[in-house]
Amino acid sequence: MPDHLGPSTTAYEDVLTRPDRNTVRRLLSRSPHPYHRQTQELLEPSSSLAVRQTPPPTDSGTEADDEHFLKGLPAPRRLHKGLRGLNEASSGTSTPFLAHTPLLDEESRRFFSGAKKDTSWNEATCSIADKWRRKRTKEVVRRSTELLLIGILSLSVYANAQVRPILQRSSRELRDAIATVAALLVLYPLRLLLWAYSHRKPSRILPITVPSAFDPAPLFYPPTMTLLISSLIAVDNTAVLLPNIVLALCSLPRALIPTLSLTSEDFSPIHWVITSAPFVIPRILSDLAIAPIDHESADSISAALSPEAVILLYPLHCSLIHVLHTLTTTSLLTAELQLLSIGLINILLLSSSPQITILKAMLWVGGLDILVSCSKPIQWGIALARVPKWRFKRSSSLVKRSPVFLSTLKSWRRMRHDLFHAPLDSSSCSSCEAIDDPDDTDDSTAQISRGLTRVRSVNAEGAPSARDCEVSSFSGVLEKKPETTQARRHTLPTMGGQRKPQTHTPSGRKKRSASVSIKAFVSLTYQQAVLRKWGYALYVYICIFATIFLPLHPIGVKEVVMRESLHGDEPVGWALGYLFGDIQWFRWQVVSHNLGWWICLPLRLSQGADTIEQGRVEYYRSLLGEANTRLILSAYCLVVIAIGLLVVFSLSPVCEVDTRRKVFHFMMVAMFLPATYIDPCFVALALSIVLSAFLLLDLLRASQLPPLSKPLALFLAPYVDGRDLRGPVVISHIFLLIGCAIPLWLSLGSLPRAGFGHLEGWSVPTREIAMVSGVVCVGLGDAAASLIGRRYGHHKWLWGGGKSLEGSVAFAAAVFMGFMAAHTWLQFGGWVATNGYSDTWQVTMQKTGACAGMASLTEAVLTGGNDNVIVPIVLWTCVKSLGV
Repeated sequence: MPDHLGPSTTAYEDVLTRPDRNTVRRLLSRSPHPYHRQTQELLEPSSSLAVRQTPPPTDSGTEADDEHFLKGLPAPRRLHKGLRGLNEASSGTSTPFLAHTPLLDEESRRFFSGAKKDTSWNEATCSIADKWRRKRTKEVVRRSTELLLIGILSLSVYANAQVRPILQRSSRELRDAIATVAALLVLYPLRLLLWAYSHRKPSRILPITVPSAFDPAPLFYPPTMTLLISSLIAVDNTAVLLPNIVLALCSLPRALIPTLSLTSEDFSPIHWVITSAPFVIPRILSDLAIAPIDHESADSISAALSPEAVILLYPLHCSLIHVLHTLTTTSLLTAELQLLSIGLINILLLSSSPQITILKAMLWVGGLDILVSCSKPIQWGIALARVPKWRFKRSSSLVKRSPVFLSTLKSWRRMRHDLFHAPLDSSSCSSCEAIDDPDDTDDSTAQISRGLTRVRSVNAEGAPSARDCEVSSFSGVLEKKPETTQARRHTLPTMGGQRKPQTHTPSGRKKRSASVSIKAFVSLTYQQAVLRKWGYALYVYICIFATIFLPLHPIGVKEVVMRESLHGDEPVGWALGYLFGDIQWFRWQVVSHNLGWWICLPLRLSQGADTIEQGRVEYYRSLLGEANTRLILSAYCLVVIAIGLLVVFSLSPVCEVDTRRKVFHFMMVAMFLPATYIDPCFVALALSIVLSAFLLLDLLRASQLPPLSKPLALFLAPYVDGRDLRGPVVISHIFLLIGCAIPLWLSLGSLPRAGFGHLEGWSVPTREIAMVSGVVCVGLGDAAASLIGRRYGHHKWLWGGGKSLEGSVAFAAAVFMGFMAAHTWLQFGGWVATNGYSDTWQVTMQKTGACAGMASLTEAVLTGGNDNVIVPIVLWTCVKSLGV
């Protein structure tokens, strides 16, 4: 049984003794400026300082908007978001599993040490035990509530009339996967017991306790949410279910899987075999004629990927996890990394809509191109940005060197002055100032002369004669080489040879050696460093431009978009027709200049779309033109962004950071709540492009490359939270956008497509409430919970964590009102709903209230994941399964 199954001292020592792990942790530590270090931080950390204590969590109304996070200090430990430790290599978080040794938290240890001084041992032990028992009870209640919510959500998905037949058709694969997970969960405590009894003699029969760092999020959310979401999407495409069953098994935490070696391994052969079991076992049993298999069901399930591709999902997932962890380091938790990897694999292998195909081209093709071509220059730029100015070599033009004749003459004049002038008269000598030359700091003879002058300036009374002292000193100096003399200011000269380099600071602390990342740049001058930094930046910008716009290879971004999304049309010409195709002047110019081969003009509505059942909004949209409607929506979004920025800048001097941050949430609601139903495919495309732009800009900001990195950092600095200070990636705005976009992307993936001509597949004939789940959850629910909870949240939940009952009620009320507003807008616009408006208003209100309550409770108990991403997914799943 390996030691990494539970937290122990040996795990920490093993991590601290690895030079590569220490270097990575030091280079990407949690600070407001992860690549800019002060003077004392440019050296290697000692082993005694490798693990630092952090302050306890706060009790504010929200978990991400505390103002003290913005003061440039490292973010405090946040127990309610999942503890971070050193015993898990994937993302730095603490283990989500039971430990074989009882652990006391820091608060209990401090109380225990203080109790031993003031009270008796028995009283201290009883107090600590009671406090530990109460805390453990709260944690058990919180985890049980979290598990109960996931169970209710799973039952609601299974109860859906459209999902149940699909799950019954794939019951064999689901049973194998569930049985595999159950067997691993049952075997884990047995493995712990076997390890405990084989390595020591425990003091009790069951030496297993649940530590305070227990975090079930890596076990709860990645496998469960993957299965639930794929089951709902399988209503329209049943082929996505089996690959996601395999990916759910791939996301199981590493500690659950038995290992063959004593060291932690990124790739486990046993885990690979387990992930292949739902796909291989039914076929083996069928070949052996032990249990017949339904070939029709199997063919419909496995049609998306070939058997070879399904088996290779686990190596792809492990490799992607490693790359994502290298890029984000401590910015993401384990559950977030697993969900991100699963989402990217689904986009790569199972995307079918044109919008998600374009997102795949930008993330996978463009992202890999930039990663391969620019990784080294970006790393060099980061290392160069960490070097302070004073560490660079001084330019030779700045050092003033006197000629040899003048330096010798000045040295002789200085010695003659010292030999023939009395000490008391030297202050009144008019030639002293002429002789002293402060620029000759590098001249060895000038150093000798200054040393003689300092020897002469001793007390006259009781001191030996100045001339004897000076002559003896001068004769002693002449016997030594000038290179061995160390001249120091305001001290007597050292005549005992070269001084040893200092190895300790004035306070007694041992100096650390220079960082490996900056040793290659300290030999440069500051001007050379600036030129090299701009050279790195120019190379990166050229690579980005070439990746996006130039056809460098047959699988470039442009080629993938043309082949898989635009039916062979050129992207720039297609985009011009997509936005300006209904303007009469533009159409005339295209036709008159014979540019129809390049610019794709949309068909007139009367030419092929007259059979579409139109509602009120669709009727006016057809009068204006679909392209003109997109231009109006774009202009409307720009106006909302401009007004929001003006409000934020005007509130900066008078309002706190939390209020200014929530302005961006309301901006998302104002932009996407009305526009999503008007043209959901256009909004999904815009969100894909903006997300790619955000990721690219954050890469430029974190790489410290001029001229964009500094303005971006200055703009984002007032709006970051504690999570943003934990790693090099500023995730607040990225998670805000992802939380709004994921429900819309999932809805479009589960709805049939429509469109004509060049826009085939670029529209959907129906709408559903679930499309705006992310906008309502993040824009309204999260903002209401933060604003109300911080000001009026006096009643906390039983388990603590900063969440209040008032904030949760505000969250549920805001989500309920947002869904009712969306339902009203859906009926007013006359769009065809997926449920056909079969429910009455009373039933709709009941379902909406249930979904709002589910999302509110999930937001209150959530651990190990960002609520701006997890809660919108849970809300979308609940709304979709209940058919709101």
